[in-house]
Amino acid sequence: MRPLLIALLFTAAFTLPAFADDWQTADPASAGLNAARLETMAAAIKAGDFKSITSVLIERHGKLVYEAYFDAGGAEELRNTRSATKTITGMLAGIAIDRGQLAGVGALILPFFKDKLPLANPDKRKEQITVEDLLTMSSLLECDDWNDHSRGNEEGMYLIEDWSRFYLDLPIKGFPAWTKKPADSPHGRAFSYCTAGVFVLGRVIERATRTPIPDFASRNLFLPLGIQKAEWQFSPLGEAMTGGGLALRSRDLLKLARLYLNGGKWEGKQIVPAAWVAQSLQPHARIDDDNEYGYLLWMRAFRKNDPASFAWYMTGTGGNKILGFPTLDMAVVITTTNYNIRNAHPLVEQLIAEHVLAAVEK
Repeated sequence: MRPLLIALLFTAAFTLPAFADDWQTADPASAGLNAARLETMAAAIKAGDFKSITSVLIERHGKLVYEAYFDAGGAEELRNTRSATKTITGMLAGIAIDRGQLAGVGALILPFFKDKLPLANPDKRKEQITVEDLLTMSSLLECDDWNDHSRGNEEGMYLIEDWSRFYLDLPIKGFPAWTKKPADSPHGRAFSYCTAGVFVLGRVIERATRTPIPDFASRNLFLPLGIQKAEWQFSPLGEAMTGGGLALRSRDLLKLARLYLNGGKWEGKQIVPAAWVAQSLQPHARIDDDNEYGYLLWMRAFRKNDPASFAWYMTGTGGNKILGFPTLDMAVVITTTNYNIRNAHPLVEQLIAEHVLAAVEK
């Protein structure tokens, strides 16, 4: 997702509690990681083998065992991981559902947007679009960020003022003979990567909870995790961009992965409902032969014939990744500024497979 022109450092309107830096640390060897291999990784990053990697953090069994920064920002830098924001939007949807403010994944989205009616390209099927369709990027609207010719490509959204209307006005997509219809697709859903749909999901959460997204996220997710600073980007109408661009510290990104490894708990307190975490980590749509998709979460194995290399993860432009390896009980954060680098994602996947996973000894 491209940078937006409007950004704010969100500070809660209420008094923030004083948080200690709540990561316990340990040396890599105590967590079954080979320190020499990690030093080899750091040397390769510094040599530019992976272009512009800005931070690598590894947490295992609840302790931070590796932390390295490769730019001038250091530990306190707020890092824009682009579309990794989408997964946070999924977390907020689960919290809103658990609180009874949003009816569930089957809730229809159009009743939340009566102020946008009438819509362009009217079609009865638009009335059937659900929260789950947005969580799985599988609604029937013609929206595909990976297709430059798509009417719903996010680059077109940034050219207009009302991003919700941009999405809701889209036509129904067609399924030519060489593509699979939803009924013929794995899990019964045809995946189509769509930032605009996740932006609209953010608006659904806002309207259902009657709370601006930055406030809702801070009170119900960030502050319980000890996350005190978050830099949101905003649409021309001043609506928080829930499809990408949120900036957090690398240590705070790591908390999000550990939160899901712990079934939604942080320091013994349930932050995200356990049932929602379990549901989010189930495949609901297939992206390609290597990747499945949960609720705004990616899933894949990073090494062939190695079940322990399976991870679910948040990801964004440039190869930014926040990963949970459930079999290894390990969380990893890799941030980059490789936004305009070709094959940025494969570079980071190589870093994970050949260095991070290779450092795991037991």
